[in-house]
Amino acid sequence: MSNHQKRLSVPNSWPVERKTQTFTVKADAGPHGEDGVPLLIVLRDVLGYVDSRKEARYALGQDQILINGTPESDESRPVGMFDILAFTEREEYYRVFPGEGGRLALTAIDGEAAESKLGKIVGKQHVPGGDVQLTLHDGHTLLVEADSEYTPGDSIVIANEDDEIVAHFEYEEGALVTAVDGQHAGEIGEIEEIQVTAGSSPNNVLVAQEDGDGFETIDKYVVVIDENFTGDSGTESESASGETASDDEEDEQAAPEADAGAETPDEADDADADSDEQADTEDAGGDDE
Repeated sequence: MSNHQKRLSVPNSWPVERKTQTFTVKADAGPHGEDGVPLLIVLRDVLGYVDSRKEARYALGQDQILINGTPESDESRPVGMFDILAFTEREEYYRVFPGEGGRLALTAIDGEAAESKLGKIVGKQHVPGGDVQLTLHDGHTLLVEADSEYTPGDSIVIANEDDEIVAHFEYEEGALVTAVDGQHAGEIGEIEEIQVTAGSSPNNVLVAQEDGDGFETIDKYVVVIDENFTGDSGTESESASGETASDDEEDEQAAPEADAGAETPDEADDADADSDEQADTEDAGGDDE
């Protein structure tokens, strides 16, 4: 298996430009499956807080960047839908949210909202001991009592500190949802009708919108959310362009400067390619750490 990720083959959820360079960083194994975006891409390409892998490693080594309440040290750790990113020194907090075209974007939230995260229940099974195990969209699992009224399709909010369930939103007609994939990714509305389809085909969901025509998608693509998700802090999401929602454009963590040979952030990734891929790395113009 290759240790490198070509830009042309990255999932649609990755907020990267595909034709600027040959390679980009490859995500490690972890939550969110193939849709997980490496943390380095979020820090560098989306937020613009670092310019290279070297700077990202330095910043992560300060234990001031948290994912779902836990300090993160791996720049290749996958980040995905509804994860909570906290920058403790900056006092900035973001929720990963679906953007236009299915690309992941960041929505600024406050510190209180950053103490918990939302998850869609995608699996439910009995385990030895009489408890029930819930599996969330990112692979996270937790145990609940057997008589708990949680069903696949519902959403729950869990505290980052102890996995306690602090809110439960049922998947039903009238529920507020957002589309996380498909051509309507990022759109929000209320479920008007759930059309159960016979056989193995996915169920269709009709979603009504106050300021739109509504849309139709499949149940796999919708997640029940709280109304607070529609306007956290009143700030704009981060886009793949690297423009930040903060007025402070400089990294306060005093990270070392980017490598002099890397004229653009991704040249450092290109130069990471092994000698067995020399034909591909001729397109990479920079020197990595």
